[in-house]
Amino acid sequence: MLTRADRLRLIALLLWAMPVAALLPLGLLWLWRSGNLPWWLAGMVACSAAGYGFQFWLRRRDGRLLAGAQTAPDPQWPPRSQSAWDAIESMAQGVRPEDWPLTDNPRLPDLGREALETVARIYHPAVERPLLELTLPHLLLIVERAARDLRTEVAGQLPLSHRLTLGDLMRAYRWKATAGRLLDLYRAGRLVFNPAGAVLSEAWERLRRQSFGAAWSDLHRWLLQEYIRKVGYYAIELYSGRLTLSDDADTTVTPASREDLEQAATVAAELAAEPLRILVLGRANAGKSSLINALFGQLTVPADVLPDLDGTVAPYRLEHAGLTAALVFDTPGCDTAALPPKALDRLATSADLVLWVTAANRADRQVERETLDRLRTLWAARADHHPPPLLIAVSHIDLLRPPRDWQPPYDLTNPQGPKATNIRAALQAVAEDLAVPLADAIPVCLAEGRVYNVADTLWAALLERQGAADRVRLLRCLDEHKRAEDWALLRQQLSSTGRFLARVSGRLLP
Repeated sequence: MLTRADRLRLIALLLWAMPVAALLPLGLLWLWRSGNLPWWLAGMVACSAAGYGFQFWLRRRDGRLLAGAQTAPDPQWPPRSQSAWDAIESMAQGVRPEDWPLTDNPRLPDLGREALETVARIYHPAVERPLLELTLPHLLLIVERAARDLRTEVAGQLPLSHRLTLGDLMRAYRWKATAGRLLDLYRAGRLVFNPAGAVLSEAWERLRRQSFGAAWSDLHRWLLQEYIRKVGYYAIELYSGRLTLSDDADTTVTPASREDLEQAATVAAELAAEPLRILVLGRANAGKSSLINALFGQLTVPADVLPDLDGTVAPYRLEHAGLTAALVFDTPGCDTAALPPKALDRLATSADLVLWVTAANRADRQVERETLDRLRTLWAARADHHPPPLLIAVSHIDLLRPPRDWQPPYDLTNPQGPKATNIRAALQAVAEDLAVPLADAIPVCLAEGRVYNVADTLWAALLERQGAADRVRLLRCLDEHKRAEDWALLRQQLSSTGRFLARVSGRLLP
């Protein structure tokens, strides 16, 4: 560098800087002769300690800011997605900045590939190379989404990042070695001419480097962790079926619900969003149709004393303050031939909330328990979906002993009298027989003229579980959209291939 520089300009620069550089040794000489050097040293140590403490506090503050800006999992994710996120978070926490220098650009894509493989192993554990299960358009989509989010966070969190160019970084990196050699030369000369000042300056420089080095290490680690989290986040979105190639995936009315709305004698265009699908199940004569009538507050479903044997599953449009527009499905008894297991499975996998009706005055619940266990196994096997919330409506509580004693309301927390005590005992028996929490068993009376505990307690329980039902509905809509998108892309690709072949054949044939 000295051979390329203008020596005369360099001499001029040194002559200009010499008086300023002489201030430190001359000042120290004056302090020593006047006896004030110990005070100056004490002040220097105090200021250095205060500066180091302030820098430590700034590092803690920046760490909190970076922690607040880190990517978090989506609460709507199903259980398998949460397991994949735990693996990604473990990988992010274990990353070491020294293993992935930012200047080694060709290696950074390897880190993203490791994050993709971590997620792929969760969803394809039996495949030897699970990453190969990823399609090219979806791989490009993950890179696009992750880079977009990381760009937003870097621009918002790192000062002057919008002004710093790649050329600036490369030039700074090229001059790093030269600047280091010149600094070492300066420090050696200072040690010869001013030993005391050089020792103090070296101590301060070490503290400063330690502090700023730790801050840079934290920032470096945060960038690597966010890179892993972003790639892992969108990989989970993809493998769980939530990330589609188009940006218009939402909860618009699905074709199946549109048909059910038309069957329910409503205009499908009235709904802009997919309705909740509430499935009412239970044994024959348990009170399913009567419960639906009570929910509507009017006679909507014919309630017969004979079991429904025609296999009809009738949808009804339900609206209530605070509830997403819903379709309620009345079903035949689960203990009849009108509801075969395959039909029950199809209904259970398309439901967002299940309302099970059981009679309080019947102790034989073995068939109900077997049916519920079958449904629980079915839901547990679908690790990419949330199981629908299950609510038990315990009907016929007015028939419990003493049968003629019916004077609601009843306090079941501290039951007083034989009727309240027997209702409480029936709820506990139902919860144990059907393996549900006691809070999920709601006692109701559905007899004509004395409907009880539906408009208040049962509706409150339904509204409380609406959030969980909405999560099930969202994943169901995404699955429907994904299937429709796959068919649309296939038709488009076949059409494009046909046009290409037609053009090629036209050129080859005379």
